[in-house]
Amino acid sequence: MATPARADLTAFIGSTTTPVNRLARGFAAGAGLLVVGWEVEYAYTVEDPLVAAPSERTVMGNVLFQTPIAIHGFQPYATAGLGWYRETLGTYERTGFAPNTGFGVKVTLFGPIRLRVDYRALRLGSGALYSPAHRIYAGLNLKF
Repeated sequence: MATPARADLTAFIGSTTTPVNRLARGFAAGAGLLVVGWEVEYAYTVEDPLVAAPSERTVMGNVLFQTPIAIHGFQPYATAGLGWYRETLGTYERTGFAPNTGFGVKVTLFGPIRLRVDYRALRLGSGALYSPAHRIYAGLNLKF
C-alpha cells in the first residue's frame, strides 16, 4: 500500500542579503512522498536604489529531500532547483535562468501549522549584477 502524498503551503518574509539586506517576501506550494518532495516558489525582493541593489523576482521549481516525519517537532530538509529570475534597477533589467540550493527546517507549532525557516543561494545567470544572491526567510507553513 502506498503512503499518501502530503502537501503544504508557505507564506514567508525575510531578507535577500546580496549586496545589502532588503525585504524579501513570497510563497511556496509543494508536495512530498516520504523523503522526496517538490515545490514551486515565488519570491520578490525590493529594490534599494541608494546602494544600487536591484529588485529581484524569482519563480523556482525545487526538489526537496526531507525526513519523512518530524523529529521532536523538527523536519529538516535540503533543496535544489532551477528557475527564472528578473532583476531590475532603475532602467536596467535582466532576465535569465538561475539554479538554487538551500536548506531549512519546518517546526511544528500546533496542529497543521508550522514555522518554516529557510536559506537559499541563487546563482543568477546572464550577467546579473550580483550573483550568487543569498536569501533567508521565515514563514508560516500549513500542512495538509
